[in-house]
Amino acid sequence: MGVTPRAGGDAGVRAGLRVAFDGGVYPAEEIARGAAYEVFSADEVPGFEWSPRPGSALPWRRFVHATEVTAVYGASEPAEEPEAPLMIPAHRERGWAYAQQISQRPDSAGDPMLTAVRNSAVIRRGTRMVKVLSARQLSGYVRGWLPHGFCYREHDVAHLRTPAALTVLRTDGEVGHDGPDVAYALRWRAADPGDYDVPVGEAFRGLAALSPRDRVGPPVLGTGFVPSNGQLIPEFVTRDFADLPMPANATLLAYPAEGVEVVLYTYQAEQRGWLRMVGPQWRHLLAAVPGLSPDQEYVPTGDAPRSTQLVGAYRGSEYEAVGDLPGGFRVLAMTRAARYPVEAAARRLRVATWRGVPCLVLREEAGWLRLRLRRPDPDTVAVTGAQCHDRGVYETWAPGAEVTDDQVVHLPYAL
Repeated sequence: MGVTPRAGGDAGVRAGLRVAFDGGVYPAEEIARGAAYEVFSADEVPGFEWSPRPGSALPWRRFVHATEVTAVYGASEPAEEPEAPLMIPAHRERGWAYAQQISQRPDSAGDPMLTAVRNSAVIRRGTRMVKVLSARQLSGYVRGWLPHGFCYREHDVAHLRTPAALTVLRTDGEVGHDGPDVAYALRWRAADPGDYDVPVGEAFRGLAALSPRDRVGPPVLGTGFVPSNGQLIPEFVTRDFADLPMPANATLLAYPAEGVEVVLYTYQAEQRGWLRMVGPQWRHLLAAVPGLSPDQEYVPTGDAPRSTQLVGAYRGSEYEAVGDLPGGFRVLAMTRAARYPVEAAARRLRVATWRGVPCLVLREEAGWLRLRLRRPDPDTVAVTGAQCHDRGVYETWAPGAEVTDDQVVHLPYAL
């Protein structure tokens, strides 16, 4: 329980799934509904790593993205609509390698080819999103944090399956602190494309201008892609860096060095808590997580302050709602009979201005407000004294009496 099934090398042969990659055809195992493949070989192949498994005659393996595969043989019909793949305009001399190179140059943000590639990465309702976490961040999410900040489509990062490979997606500035043996992640389904921004253009120019001493994690390039020496990965950010309501069945994951995906917890929306899914053989993966017992089966988050809420209308009344995606939105209720599909849905949050800087209000304590900058740049960070807690996420405390334009807003979803 708690581990994504992996057939392994010989099982891949029995199932008949093979992929053409780099001039050869190899037995393979599908990852993330065909977004990536674990490719196996009986013999050593350049770029493959030695990873023997009990009873397998295919000890060499490699993780490859679907864009690296030229053909797939023996694949089954997808169970749901696949995500829009990353596409590149056809050009004899400018391929994926060229696109990756210019994605790392801030002055190439307006390049037509790069813009076309970036625009092909589309979020739709139900798209699986991923945020890679440190052990400290995992503890925070188990205790009630909500999705926010930089994140990625699972479709674009499915081939990154080991702690070393996932380092490129870390946003916390704590790389190396958790040890080399495990990486963590939060995965959830997008409720609405409008909840996400692409970090490109004038609105994010100030974020890219922040100095290394004022930021956490890698720099923001302004091209809409992850800083990387070899990966071409489109990145997203939650709109205004706001928290998003946690949808039902979100999962907290671990990726040990073996390359398997271990489901640690699943979010139970009605109970406002995380249900442990991982079996005894994997509970050691939680040993590095501060303040969390590997033997605790259920962790409630009901008392955690929430900076945002999903609300829905049903027969003229407003109720707290939950995203039950990809199906839609329903009333948040303990009894199944009361979980009506809502007739309208919106994300509710609180905004304000302090010292002329637009902010989100996260919580209120003893007359002070915890604020998060909606568009951080060197000037707004300096005038508010905000501290960076995650890549692009800047927060500070402000006296409530000094805050203006304090209001609750609703961002409606199109149903």
